[in-house]
Amino acid sequence: MCGIVAAIAFTEAGKNKLGLIDKATEKLAKRGPDAQGIYHHNHIAIGHRRLSIIDTSQQASQPMFDNSSRYVIAFNGEFFNYQQYRKQLISQGFTLNNLSDTEVLLQLYIQEGEKFLEKINGFFALIIYDTVTQTVFIARDRMGVKPLYLYEDDDNLILASELKSIIAFGIPRTIDKASLFTYLQLNYIPAPNTIFESVRKMMPGHYLKVDIKRQHEIRQPTFAFEQLYYEIKQNPSDINYHQAVTQFQNVLTQSVTKRLIADVPIGAFLSGGIDSSIITGIAAQQTKNLNTFSIGFSDAPHFDETYFANLVAKKHQTNHTVFNVTQKNLFEILNDVLDYTDEPFADSSALNVFILSKLTRQKATVALSGDGADEIFAGYQKHRAEWILQNEPQKTQAINIAAGLLKSFSGSRNSKLGNKIRQIHRLAEGSRLNTANRYWRWCSLASTLQAEKLMPLSASQFLKYNNRKNKIIKNIGIDFNDILLTDMQLVLPNDMLYKVDMMSMANGLEVRTPFLDFELVDFAFTLPANYKIDRFNQKKILKDAFKHLLPDEILKRSKKGFEVPLLTWFQTDLKTTINELLDDTFILEQGLFNIIEVQHLKRQLFSNNPGEIQGRIWALIVFQHWYKKFFL
Repeated sequence: MCGIVAAIAFTEAGKNKLGLIDKATEKLAKRGPDAQGIYHHNHIAIGHRRLSIIDTSQQASQPMFDNSSRYVIAFNGEFFNYQQYRKQLISQGFTLNNLSDTEVLLQLYIQEGEKFLEKINGFFALIIYDTVTQTVFIARDRMGVKPLYLYEDDDNLILASELKSIIAFGIPRTIDKASLFTYLQLNYIPAPNTIFESVRKMMPGHYLKVDIKRQHEIRQPTFAFEQLYYEIKQNPSDINYHQAVTQFQNVLTQSVTKRLIADVPIGAFLSGGIDSSIITGIAAQQTKNLNTFSIGFSDAPHFDETYFANLVAKKHQTNHTVFNVTQKNLFEILNDVLDYTDEPFADSSALNVFILSKLTRQKATVALSGDGADEIFAGYQKHRAEWILQNEPQKTQAINIAAGLLKSFSGSRNSKLGNKIRQIHRLAEGSRLNTANRYWRWCSLASTLQAEKLMPLSASQFLKYNNRKNKIIKNIGIDFNDILLTDMQLVLPNDMLYKVDMMSMANGLEVRTPFLDFELVDFAFTLPANYKIDRFNQKKILKDAFKHLLPDEILKRSKKGFEVPLLTWFQTDLKTTINELLDDTFILEQGLFNIIEVQHLKRQLFSNNPGEIQGRIWALIVFQHWYKKFFL
């Protein structure tokens, strides 16, 4: 696990940027605290920061060359099945200089070109440079576990693991208002777009080949040459449920086994939910005294899940550590989180992931997580709501009646009753929309109308936003798996995986996600939706396949998100900060937001009936902090 950055010059003027590679690489120091490497050659400069996981020796440092010194690679990620190809290369007479997966990866590329991507089981962002042909190969992993940003103008192509590294090259910073508008709804910005008009994210499962010599002569935007090498496809099979359970047990067990390979201490996040509990159970069967880690809110019992985590730890006899966190602790790491985030990102559970990663790093360098299971196997409340609307018209009618009766109560996540009222209103609202637009609304904290009140767009900007939104939801049809597939393309890489990558890497911790093994994902999308969700169950096949690993209380408990108690915090410790960041003068000087709407949001927040406003306020706080960092 590392950080990479590279600058390619298409012109002589562009070569002046290459001298900034050291500064840009240093920006990735937290991703790779163990070593730094820099490479220059003609019209390219490559930087690498290393977090040593497999083969921690100096011989495995990067950028890494093949024996002929023709090819050089910078790799961020893990190649879990590299051992089988390493043995194969040795049997063919290749001399390998270290025990790393990176050297194997480079040799496979030399042998097979871009087809080598099909052999990688893992996650990554990488760049490979051929010094003879002066061609560059760039790729991102299938699911988007590892980020990769790209900036391009007439003189340069710059790529990096984090946006801050690209900014170090002095690029222009013009806010993409369509991206900001989307952010005000989703609390994150979906790929390929970013907060800046000039920067894009490489899409998961894509690669790019750049011929530097040709680009000197004919300047065409490189995004036109990005090619897809993998996409999740729905390939329905006729496998029966019993067979599917057995096969799933084998596939997930194999996935966990692959991800236990490391030359450094390894552990597992254990929240007490089904997903992390299953991963822990499988890993504990193969690792004696497995280290497991969880956090709990000692002063916010509604958000605390340590009781359930302890049940799992006891069942599997893990070496379990509970980190007790208070709202004061969250406040203390707030600036660390906001300062490390490169573009506006307002999933508040990033605070939890940051502090969990920070504390886990004291005892382990690698941690397994349960990310991905909710998207694949229908674990979210929006999935249950969608199933109700599609299958239970009488219940839908009753919910609409209840929503009318509860019209004066907005509801919130801060209590069981408040959350139930919130869910009734959300479901009733969704029932009035078609499936695709309902999906978008349920992914959003703000409706399109609410976002428009806060940030009015011109007609052309709104068209840009709408085209992007429609591209995301275009494949949602009558099959419930369409919803899950869209989650895999939208929510997973742009929210969940981005959050885990940024917050874990800010603390030099590698997080591995067994549910996102591409063989498991491919298998899961051959299954009919009723293997995943029905009238009584969500994540049905997951529970049935691994119920022997779960205490009964875990198996029967309802879904609980990894949430932060924001509202109380906003009304106490953070109240002064909110008033400063949303000050009328500052809002007017920015010229981005409707000051009347901002004032309305603040009044609602500090009223006796704030409802769900804390999520939208958090989005504004995060953006304002980011804006001050980059523009003032």
